[in-house]
Amino acid sequence: MVLEIKIYGEEALRVKTEEVKEINPEIITILNDMVETMQEANGVGLAAPQVGINKRMFVLDIGDGIIRKVINPRIEYSEETIECEEGCLSIPGIYKTVKRAKTVKVEYTNEKNEKIVEEVSELLSRAFQHENDHLDGILFTDKVSPVAKRLIRKKLQAMAKRIKE
Repeated sequence: MVLEIKIYGEEALRVKTEEVKEINPEIITILNDMVETMQEANGVGLAAPQVGINKRMFVLDIGDGIIRKVINPRIEYSEETIECEEGCLSIPGIYKTVKRAKTVKVEYTNEKNEKIVEEVSELLSRAFQHENDHLDGILFTDKVSPVAKRLIRKKLQAMAKRIKE
C-alpha cells in the first residue's frame, strides 16, 4: 500500500523516533508499504517519520539490486568528508549540497531479525546518513550552508505554510 509522504513543515518530520522493540507482522507490513511508497515516488530511501510513523527504521534502494530494510540502525562516521547534492521526498523540488562522512560503518537489524554490519561508501553511505538523520528529526536542509539556506528559505516557508492551512 502506498503511504502518504509527509512534507516539510509537518511535525512528524521533527520527532526523535522510538526504537523498534519487536519485529512482528505489523512492522514487516509497514516496511513493505514503505518500499512500495519509496519506489512509487522514485526515491532511494524513505524513513518511517516521512510517512508519520514514530519508529527507528527506514528502507533503501540505491539501484544495486538490494532493498535494505533497516531497523534500529547505529552508524560510525569516517572523519573524511565529501560534499554532494541531496534532495528529499519530504522536501520536493529542492536540491542542495550537503557535507557528509565519506564512508560509514552501519549496524542494524533487518526484517528477518538478522544483525547486519556493513562498511559503505558513495551513494549508499549518503543514503544511510540522510535516512538516519530523519530518525532524529534532522532534515538535509538543516545541514546546508548558510548561503544555500538563504536561497531556499522562501520555498521552505511556502511549503510549511501550505501544511498549516
